[in-house]
Amino acid sequence: MNAFARQVLDWYDVEGRHDLPWQRSATPYSIWVSEIMLQQTQVSTAIPYFERFLERFPDVTSLARARRDEVLAHWSGLGYYARARNLHDAAAIVVDEYDGGLPQTLDELVALPGIGRSTAGAILALGFGKRAFILDGNVKRVLARYFAVPGWPGHTSVARELWNLAEQLTPHENVADYTQAIMDLGATLCKRSDPGCARCPVRERCAARIAGNQSEFPHRKPRATRRQRSVAVLLVRDPARRVLLERRPDTGIWGGLYSLPELADASEAASWCASRLGAGVASRQSLEPIDHSFTHFDLRIEPLMLELDGTVESVMDSADWLWYKPQGQLDVGIAAPIAALLSTLH
Repeated sequence: MNAFARQVLDWYDVEGRHDLPWQRSATPYSIWVSEIMLQQTQVSTAIPYFERFLERFPDVTSLARARRDEVLAHWSGLGYYARARNLHDAAAIVVDEYDGGLPQTLDELVALPGIGRSTAGAILALGFGKRAFILDGNVKRVLARYFAVPGWPGHTSVARELWNLAEQLTPHENVADYTQAIMDLGATLCKRSDPGCARCPVRERCAARIAGNQSEFPHRKPRATRRQRSVAVLLVRDPARRVLLERRPDTGIWGGLYSLPELADASEAASWCASRLGAGVASRQSLEPIDHSFTHFDLRIEPLMLELDGTVESVMDSADWLWYKPQGQLDVGIAAPIAALLSTLH
């Protein structure tokens, strides 16, 4: 075993995380779910979602047979909802084509929706104990600093070099522990800001620490101008004070979730109610805008509350529409800022 792997493993035995929910009774399925949740999400945020998700969907079969709305409901608030849709789609493939057992080769895993090379490596190493390689954000940071690898890891040439280093350092034994150990090292010590170099097990040969330029590695993504968008959303209430929700398309932001109907031009709200609901508007009120940030753009949501002047007969609960009673139980996925808005209603 190489010295780097041995030092990381020795540190992990004493300082690593050993009681995460997906470690307590690790299965390929639980590892898969946790790895998908941990994409773009901190461990502390993911834990309660993971526990609720596994309680409802304890295995691949229960996930594959669940309604998409229910899967999204258990993901609501976690963000990046394509992860949940891909997880659901992949579960159906695993049940149909692999008899409910996750495949055990890299090529087969990366062919499933939502599983990339690093996630597949984590499933193979942590779930099956196979020698496989990972390169999540934490590992990229550790390797980029240790070897002073220049450039942004999103560039192909930089990623290729980091993958080669990840393969060279991964031992042939204790692969599962090493995989968790190097992730833990990046997550708990080798942080983006204020790295704990004094307690790092590999500090003696870390090129960035020796040069004193840890903050320069890995290089940041070239900054692009953030886009700004705004949208009017209709908070339509009938005389029973129910609110109309609309399912969003599977692609795009909040794909497959329920949200409020959107209009490019709020002045068309009354004509929209007349044409889509067959109802007039008794009153309208502009509510406080909501600012919500996505990875690549900022969205300003401008809610317009519309009180209808009569019972709506033309729109009933369906696959794409439903009437929601504020403070009631929602068993479908709903966009987080919209859920927050609805929680203020009575």
